[in-house]
Amino acid sequence: MIKFYNSLTRQKEEIKVENNTVKMYSCGPTVYYYPHIGNFRAYLFMDNIRRVLKYNGFNINGVMNITDVGHLTSDADEGEDKMLVASQRENKSPWEIAKFYTDIFMNDAKALNIDLPEHIVPATSVIDEMIKFVQVLLEKGFAYETSKGIYFDIAKFEDYGQLSGMDINEKLAGARIDVDDEKRSPYDFVLWVKAPKEHIMQWQSPWGMGYPGWHIECSVIGDKYLGEHIDIHTGGVDHKPVHHENEIAQSNSHYGHKVVNTWMHLEFLQIDGGKMSKSLGNLYTINDLKAKGYEAEVFRFFYFLAHYSKQQNFTFDSLDMAKNTLKSIKNLASEHKNGEAVVDTSAYEAEFLESINDDLNMPRAIATVLKMLKEERSKNVYATLEKFNTVLGLNLEEENQIPAEVQEKAEARWQAKKNKDFATADALRQEIDSLGYVVKDTREGYQILKK
Repeated sequence: MIKFYNSLTRQKEEIKVENNTVKMYSCGPTVYYYPHIGNFRAYLFMDNIRRVLKYNGFNINGVMNITDVGHLTSDADEGEDKMLVASQRENKSPWEIAKFYTDIFMNDAKALNIDLPEHIVPATSVIDEMIKFVQVLLEKGFAYETSKGIYFDIAKFEDYGQLSGMDINEKLAGARIDVDDEKRSPYDFVLWVKAPKEHIMQWQSPWGMGYPGWHIECSVIGDKYLGEHIDIHTGGVDHKPVHHENEIAQSNSHYGHKVVNTWMHLEFLQIDGGKMSKSLGNLYTINDLKAKGYEAEVFRFFYFLAHYSKQQNFTFDSLDMAKNTLKSIKNLASEHKNGEAVVDTSAYEAEFLESINDDLNMPRAIATVLKMLKEERSKNVYATLEKFNTVLGLNLEEENQIPAEVQEKAEARWQAKKNKDFATADALRQEIDSLGYVVKDTREGYQILKK
């Protein structure tokens, strides 16, 4: 039985689905700049959920959007479209910007071994569907038109604020005067923006030329690929008070019932105990980490060392700890691979399953892995680790890719030792050491390990 924390009900709830298939929506990237490690913590979170569901035998129909239009520089429907800002910054078209940064995102996701959703959908591919969705909200009286666009009337949706826990009436009483005095409420949000002639990205609609607001794309893409019932919706905690609150309002109003059953939110990644920001120069990318000597997989393992619902503090000291622990796991896995002992791993399997099914308690799951690897060297342990690795997604064999030269020297050293030619054996050991490897003698023979 899997229990995940539902942000909407504020409690852990069992995941129950129809036909053993989980319909899952994950908020994707806005492809206007290089994705940083804080962004990728969200997609490792998504990956973690998907792998745990599969480990439990569920099928997944997953969707992730690519925001390539409509995300303004302010969540309050102010400022320029982020894609246009990037277009002006780099002197490229918005479509060139979208392709360039989408490709970078996908390459980084591959390096992190992220299990991507079955459908990855750019917002610009569903413009017609967005227009129809907005028309339905207008027809049902949940939206209205101004000279600047089509807005959702939050006063018509009585559950507005339920996800974030805010009292909308209290907020309205102290609200500032909004920049658009045609809006009925400062908190009404834009569904469709009427574009000025010079705006680069715009489409024909019943309200003239324009482009979608940010929030509408997730409701429409979810509707197109998953239908009017979605089991799990993921995103960052920063999406709760605005983006996801608005998504709930427009989706539930469109259908007349609750669309998403379980909302799951990830806390922020901090850098050296503070926020990430361009001005501080700490927006590290996956390539930045690689340039400093850390493979993408090290950051993947780092994610497992804190619970997703807690802020995780990134430092290079903590990344070093993750790197060393990961190396130890791989070395021990190598020793277990040909071990002769017989070890009953059923208790470890039960503990691992209990941990991952208890709202993704990955720190406890990793502790179980480390405890199991202390057992006598056993093929059973290695087989169980391989099973666990369908959730962890690590490259257990990487450390075993020993160069042929090293393997030949190690075998020659072993033969010299058996022939009691210890001088030759020691000389070969030193040569192997100079190549970055060590030879460890075992009861079964020897192991070659990377230093």
